[in-house]
Amino acid sequence: MYLIMMTSIIIFILCSFIMLLASYLAKKMINDREKTSPFECGFDPKSSARMPFSLRFFLIAVIFLIFDVEIALLLPITIIIQWSNIFTWTLVTIFFLLILLLGLLHEWNQGALNWAS
Repeated sequence: MYLIMMTSIIIFILCSFIMLLASYLAKKMINDREKTSPFECGFDPKSSARMPFSLRFFLIAVIFLIFDVEIALLLPITIIIQWSNIFTWTLVTIFFLLILLLGLLHEWNQGALNWAS
């Protein structure tokens, strides 16, 4: 027990030292106006670099990622049918698809899938 505690303390101290050293070495030493300005092919930027971002686009992208991950979770279901009980496989698959469908219906009901409103 003592050996595990001492090893943990040494690892914590070593990681903290490495992180402090990396943050010290990564700091910019010279603050130059040209280096801190946004770069656009060598010319002054035509508009602000901080343009407003469409929240609707972000919401659609997050919904796409969630459903994309769920589709990736559905793919192995077809492979494991050979080694599983057909009744259990059917119940789990229907339950998973039901959750997926209820999530889609909820997003549709809330209007998150409508691009132009």
